[in-house]
Amino acid sequence: MTPNLTVAEAHKSKSWILVDAENVVLGRLASFVAMRLKGKHKPSFSPHLDLGDFVVVINADKVRLTGRKMEQKVFHWHTGHPGGVKEITPKRTLSSQHPERLIVRAVERMLKKDSPLARRQMTHLKVYAGKDHPHAAQNPKTIDFASMNPKNKRSA
Repeated sequence: MTPNLTVAEAHKSKSWILVDAENVVLGRLASFVAMRLKGKHKPSFSPHLDLGDFVVVINADKVRLTGRKMEQKVFHWHTGHPGGVKEITPKRTLSSQHPERLIVRAVERMLKKDSPLARRQMTHLKVYAGKDHPHAAQNPKTIDFASMNPKNKRSA
């Protein structure tokens, strides 16, 4: 049975975690981060409450994809104009100015669609391309995601 938590009590129970994405498989990382943002790892989980943690992901530009997805996977979207179908590959996204968008979009697709709760949970995700991040004052707990399972890490 989930205890009746107020918004203030739910916010107090949030913690900060730091995950290094260097040589980590994208899908496995995204599902782990989505679970932490939702709060499913906590015994007080309730699907209609925002009980998840704040997640900081560093080294987003060094994330890996399995197989040949780096070149063969294509993401499509439409600009709204006639003939405005655009596409991009993960390889091009990682070599662009904003490589962190690959992780953000992967996590975003694992949360509930068109939901105010999912939009609020996504604000608790902080992704950075390099090792530096401005959240040292929050004392994030470092989680070694790569060593949790041998499948989580891929070498070049």
